[in-house]
Amino acid sequence: MRFTSLQRLDDGVVERTFTLGGIPGIVWTPPSAPAPLILLGHPTLGLHTMYPRLAARARQAAADGFATATIELPGCGDRPRWPAVERARAELRRALRAGEPVTDEIADALVSPLVDRSVPEWRAALDALLALPGIGGPVGYSGGVISLGIRLALAEPRISAAVLFAGSLVPRAVFEEARRVTVPLHVLLQWDDEGNDRQAALDLFDAFGSREKTLHATMGGHTGVPGFAADSAARFFVRHLR
Repeated sequence: MRFTSLQRLDDGVVERTFTLGGIPGIVWTPPSAPAPLILLGHPTLGLHTMYPRLAARARQAAADGFATATIELPGCGDRPRWPAVERARAELRRALRAGEPVTDEIADALVSPLVDRSVPEWRAALDALLALPGIGGPVGYSGGVISLGIRLALAEPRISAAVLFAGSLVPRAVFEEARRVTVPLHVLLQWDDEGNDRQAALDLFDAFGSREKTLHATMGGHTGVPGFAADSAARFFVRHLR
């Protein structure tokens, strides 16, 4: 891990950008240390685009005593484009414009390669992050592409709890993986999300194998997650990671 910048935010949070094997990332640490860690997932819009929302989530987590970190997804931001995923995105846009259903084949072509490549990168980042002074366990995962969160919660034993955001395409194979997830889960669902199949999201929640799982559904579209829903997720991490 090579740090490329450092700044101290007004609330005492230290923000550092880094690269790890050529992958950009950001880590935020609170004034109190050592701090449990929350990995911040995000959609495929690139870290630069997502930075304001990620930084706001990091500051909220820091106020609760958590360190947070994120890395750029494959084919996003400044990382090299990924032709197979670009083709899948084009097919998704074509289907949506034509008013056609998004098939399992489109979902699989778009999401599965991203998850397959991303999970080893997030696990390598976790190795490096937990070696930093001021960061310790336990570890949580929050947000992002829900299929990535599911695979990471299944593959990474250091993750103790996860907050997942329903609202992205889910390949059918991920439903079988969800049945093997056992960590405590808190799932946020926007009831009127125009880009999300509500019934598929409910079926996925039902599939999770976790004995403790909570679904927090609120009215509104994809980008309208209310503050009280974010507060419920924060309380979930305080309960499970502190």
